[in-house]
Amino acid sequence: MSQRNYRAAIIGTGGIAHAHAEALIGSGGRASLVAVADTDAGRASEFAAKFGVPRSHGSAAELLREEELDVVHLCTPPQSHAPLAIACLEAGVTALVEKPPTLSLAEFDALIEAERRSTAHVATVLQHRFGAGALRLRRLAAAGELGRPLLATCATQWYRDEDYYAVPWRGTWESEGGGPTMGHGIHQFDLLLSVLGPWSEVTAVAARRARSVDTEDVSMALVTFESGAVATVVNSVVSPRQTSELRFDYERATVEVAHLYGYTDDDWSVTPAPGHDDVAALWAAGRTAGSSGHRGWLAAVLDALDQDQAPPVTAEDARRTMEFIAALYASAFTGERVRSGQITADSPFAQKMDGTGTPWEKVRNS
Repeated sequence: MSQRNYRAAIIGTGGIAHAHAEALIGSGGRASLVAVADTDAGRASEFAAKFGVPRSHGSAAELLREEELDVVHLCTPPQSHAPLAIACLEAGVTALVEKPPTLSLAEFDALIEAERRSTAHVATVLQHRFGAGALRLRRLAAAGELGRPLLATCATQWYRDEDYYAVPWRGTWESEGGGPTMGHGIHQFDLLLSVLGPWSEVTAVAARRARSVDTEDVSMALVTFESGAVATVVNSVVSPRQTSELRFDYERATVEVAHLYGYTDDDWSVTPAPGHDDVAALWAAGRTAGSSGHRGWLAAVLDALDQDQAPPVTAEDARRTMEFIAALYASAFTGERVRSGQITADSPFAQKMDGTGTPWEKVRNS
């Protein structure tokens, strides 16, 4: 497999863009950060100076017009993801989109159509799939070393105060697309879905318990998978003791990870079932230093591009996670169990994640 150097740019120079810049700089010469863009030209210039980027631009249109690029990292607020990704695809540039990739399933399907018309690709930044522990878990599960999956728990219990939601685009369906289900817990349950495979149905609740937002600030779901495994999913921004946890109970072992905003291999543990101590040895034999940060994800992206393949996580991969989010909201706001494939193009929950509306009144953008 031959390696090349990819010309990369970042659009949006807020907090998460720093992680992308560090990953690009740490790519070992496989990618070069040649330009950045932000609607705040001063912030773009400061960001470029900090990371030694040759050029900065005051708009995405200017960047795409003036730069010769292979990939663009989209680190802007959620409502701009789809139009910017489509603009990249129309320019023949692969778009790597921060989560959530779009505000709705309908918007995501428009993104898929744009990719089909382009020579470039679109992929969602869901880097927790690429840490060493997750890679090893999927490998052992696929090989049958863990037996059948039986039960899983997934919890993203974080704390975000009112100051956090003072940022205008946060806490609204129109600009953020949803609450912790959409923007916080997505990393954990995307990893859950990548391990357990296709889900079949969801029963959920969502509530606004403490924050002055239009979206939910907590949600809980019971999920059944095609394999027969069942799981609980909790998403919260009102939990003072913050944690991100996943637990998988297989026939032969329990596999767990507990961390906050990113895991290392030391955050994982394995408890073999009686008579299956060999699972612990298999797990230990595959230990590496890989974490769940952006650097491992970027390496996987560049590996795929070196082979002229679509980078992970592909549009098809991300759509399954987005459909899960839409199903969770649909179940929560209708009180009904929602099956995979049930949310068709004409469903209100395909058009927007709050679908038929929330049981609480709006408090923002009134």
